[in-house]
Amino acid sequence: MVHVLSGRILLRPTDPERSRVFYGEQLGLAVYREFGTGPERGTVYFIGGGHLEVSGRSETPPSPAVRLWLQVEDVSAAHDELRGKGVEIVRPPVREPWGLIEMWIADPDGVPIVLVEVPAEHPIRYRPGI
Repeated sequence: MVHVLSGRILLRPTDPERSRVFYGEQLGLAVYREFGTGPERGTVYFIGGGHLEVSGRSETPPSPAVRLWLQVEDVSAAHDELRGKGVEIVRPPVREPWGLIEMWIADPDGVPIVLVEVPAEHPIRYRPGI
């Protein structure tokens, strides 16, 4: 059995500074650590139980199969805050048939990001008898 001590998502953006502005300033993710110098320096952000590292540079955007799922306390508040910061809202908050409230945005390279609110009564949060 592999005993994982920590997890991280690694993105190699086409424009590292633009991505640092997006994740750090517009989304407001807290910085865990930074390393290196120059335009391709690395920045690692906290994302709940893991980390998102934005470092290096790629000539092409990440695969369309890459997606980020970030849980927030209040999707409506996140919607208003992000819209106020100029983040393009791909899809406003919607209560899905499975009970989660989801809003979609994308990072500067088009990586889809779903912001999810898990209502208090949803089985992910509340499982009576367990």
